[in-house]
Amino acid sequence: MWGRGKKRFGGGGSGEPAAKRQAARDDGPSESAEDGTVVAEISKNKKVSVRSWKGRVFVDLREFYFKDGKTLPTRKGISLQLDQWKILKDNIKAINEAIEENT
Repeated sequence: MWGRGKKRFGGGGSGEPAAKRQAARDDGPSESAEDGTVVAEISKNKKVSVRSWKGRVFVDLREFYFKDGKTLPTRKGISLQLDQWKILKDNIKAINEAIEENT
């Protein structure tokens, strides 16, 4: 558990400076919409895509924004590994039943 007043990225009182977060690089899993195959547009800014990163396949559900004529991803979203995607897919019936009960 994190101690009170200690920085999450280093600097925990050991005399070392706190580590800085690095900006996303071009080899990241969600750098741009062109990196993956857009499978479905849920709405104007929400898309489902399938992408490969570091030899692994991900199903990416993410919000996007437009800047300088490009569609870029936001941090709002989730990337599911294939095993996670299969679990979600196998539970669609239960999810739909829960939606029916609550509408």
